Amino acid sequence: MNLIKNAIQFFREAYYELTKVTWLGKKEVAGTTFVVVVFVIIMSIFVSFVDIILGRILGVIL
Repeated sequence: MNLIKNAIQFFREAYYELTKVTWLGKKEVAGTTFVVVVFVIIMSIFVSFVDIILGRILGVIL
C-alpha cells in the first residue's frame, strides 16, 4: 500500500510541476526548428567536405 501512495504522490507532484511550465508558442517553435534544420544542413555539408578531403589524403598515402 505504501508503494501505491508513493506513486500517487509522485504523479500529483509531477502534474503540479507541469502546470508551472511555460510552453513555447507556434512562432518560437517554428523559428527554433528552422535554426536547427539550417544548422544540420551546414554541419552535414562540412562533415561531407572533411570526409572527401581526408579520403583523398588517405588515398594518396595508401
